[in-house]
Amino acid sequence: MTTTGLTKDAGWEIGVSKTLPLPAAAVWDFIASPEGVALWLGEGIELPTEKGESYAFGEVRGYRPGDRVRLTYGTTTLQVAVSAAGDGKAVLRFHQERMADAEERERQRAHWKSVMARVEATLLEQEA
Repeated sequence: MTTTGLTKDAGWEIGVSKTLPLPAAAVWDFIASPEGVALWLGEGIELPTEKGESYAFGEVRGYRPGDRVRLTYGTTTLQVAVSAAGDGKAVLRFHQERMADAEERERQRAHWKSVMARVEATLLEQEA
């Protein structure tokens, strides 16, 4: 059995990232907007911005506007981060940890890759 994605401290984890041809502020504004949150967290879910606040799947563990949000996501922890990548580009990252096993990791890897594709398509469509 492979142990790719198994860490000593955070259990099974997965990260999906993409460099987008947009400034970091534009990517953050979208990912934190109701339309963006609907793509990565679910339709109709409001994302609180204060540490300790509850939402549909858990609670916010940290929120730094323009940078990252960290929250519990069921029994796992999810972080969504945006960083500048130079020349008006940004990197968007979804990182999930504390998954139960390799099978859950693979399911979530497919999920976050799909989410990333939808986010990228929506952002690029809006910019066109």
